[in-house]
Amino acid sequence: MELTISHWLYGLFTLIIIGTMIFRKGVVLPTLLGTFVIAWVYKGNLIDGFTAIFNANLVAAQELFSIFLIITFMLALLNSLKDLGADVRMIQPIQKMMVNGHVSFFVLIGVTYVISLFFWPTPAVPLICALLVPAAVRAGLPAITAAVAIAIAGQGMALSSDYIVQVAPSLSGAAAGVDASIIADRAIILSLIAGGVAILIAYFLHRKSIRKPGDVRNEKDLQALQSEERSTNEPKTTNLTTWSKIFAIVVPLSLLAVVVYMMYNKLYSGSDGLAGGDGAAFVGGVAVILLLLSTIAFGKHQALDYITNHITDGFVFAFKAMGPVIPIAGFFFLGSADFSGTILGVDEGPSLLFGLVEATQSFLPQSALLAAVSVLIIGIISGLDGSGFSGLPLTGALAASLETASIDSATLAAIGQMGAIWTGGGTLVAWSSLIAIAGLCGVSVMDLVRKNFIPVMAGLFIMTIIAVFI
Repeated sequence: MELTISHWLYGLFTLIIIGTMIFRKGVVLPTLLGTFVIAWVYKGNLIDGFTAIFNANLVAAQELFSIFLIITFMLALLNSLKDLGADVRMIQPIQKMMVNGHVSFFVLIGVTYVISLFFWPTPAVPLICALLVPAAVRAGLPAITAAVAIAIAGQGMALSSDYIVQVAPSLSGAAAGVDASIIADRAIILSLIAGGVAILIAYFLHRKSIRKPGDVRNEKDLQALQSEERSTNEPKTTNLTTWSKIFAIVVPLSLLAVVVYMMYNKLYSGSDGLAGGDGAAFVGGVAVILLLLSTIAFGKHQALDYITNHITDGFVFAFKAMGPVIPIAGFFFLGSADFSGTILGVDEGPSLLFGLVEATQSFLPQSALLAAVSVLIIGIISGLDGSGFSGLPLTGALAASLETASIDSATLAAIGQMGAIWTGGGTLVAWSSLIAIAGLCGVSVMDLVRKNFIPVMAGLFIMTIIAVFI
C-alpha cells in the first residue's frame, strides 16, 4: 500500500498519544488536534478539518452511548439500594464466614469479584471496605493484604473482563470491528487466568504475614482504617427494615437469574438473541425495573423525584468516568475504514492505521506471540493515564491491524484490554482508583502498588502466552 501524508500524520499523532500516556498526561488534546490536522490535510480544506472534529466525536458518541446508559442505570440502582440500606444487608452475612485470615483473603476476593461484575469496583469499594475489611482484619488478615485482594479481584479481574456491564468489550469491539460479545467471552477467560495466577502468587507471597485471630497487631490495623471516610450506609429512615431485607434478597436473586439466563441462552438454546449489546441491554432493563421498585418502596409519593435524582447522579458519574473516551475513540475511529468515511464526509474512507501496519509488516517477523505481547505492552502503556478505558480504542484498532492466521483480532483486542485495565483500572498505578482502596484500608498507596506489581505482571504475561498457544 502506498502511504500518503495523511498516513504519516496519523502515525505521528498515534506516537504522540502513546508518549503522552507514558508521561501520565491527558490525551484528549492531541486526539482532537490530530483529528483536525489529518482531516484538513486529507480533504485539503480547512473547513472540512473543523467539521471532521465534530463528526468524529458524534460518531464515537453514537457508537458508545449504550455504555453510558448501562453505567447510569446500574449506579442508580446501587444508590437506591443505599437509601433502603439493602446494600449493607446483602453482604453482612458474609462476615460470619471470615473465621481466620486465610479464609478471609479468599472471601474478600470472591465477594469483591461478584459485586464488581455488576456494579463496577469503584462504587462497590466503599461498601466492601466498610463492612468486610474490618472483619477480615479481626480474623488476622493484614490490612495491606486485604487491599491487595480487593484490587486484584475488583479493579483487575472483574473490571478487565467487564462481562456483565460490557463497557470495556464494547469499546474494544467498536475499534476492532468485532462483536462485543465475542471479545467479552475471550476477556472473561483471560481475566480469570490472569487473576488466578495473580491471586495464587499474592497469597503465597503474603501468607506468612497472616496472623491469628486476636493478635494485638490486628487492633493496630483496625485503628489505621479511615473509618471517617467510609459511609455506614444506614437506611435513611427507621421504617425500612422490611423493605431492606426484601431487596437484599430480591436484587441478588434477580441479577443471578439474569446471569443464568444469559449463560443458558448462549450455551444451550443456540439463540443469538442476547448477542453483543443486547446482553447489556437486558441487564440494564432488569436494573431499571429493580430501580423503580426500590425507589417506590423508599419514597412512595416522592418516588418521582427520587428516581430522577438517582438517574441524574448516574449520568453524571457515567460522563465523568467515560466522557474523555469519546474524543479518543473519535481519533482512532478515524483510522478505521468502517468509520472514516462518515467522519470525513466521503463515500469510501481511508484505512489509515491498517495501512501503516500493512506497510511495516514486511519488515517484522510474522509471529502471533510478538503481536500479542506488543498489544499487551501498548495496553499497559495506555493504562498509565490511570483510567484503563481511554486506551481501549487504541488497542482495539491495533488488534484489527495485527491479526494473523495464528491469532485473531478478538483475542488480540481482549489481550490489549487486559493490559490497559489491569494497569489503569486500579492495580498498578498509584494515581488511579487504587487510591480509594488504599485510603479506605488505611495503607500507603505506593506500598499497595509494590505489593501488586509481581503478581499482576506475572498474571498478564502468563495469560498472554496461554492465549497464543492454547
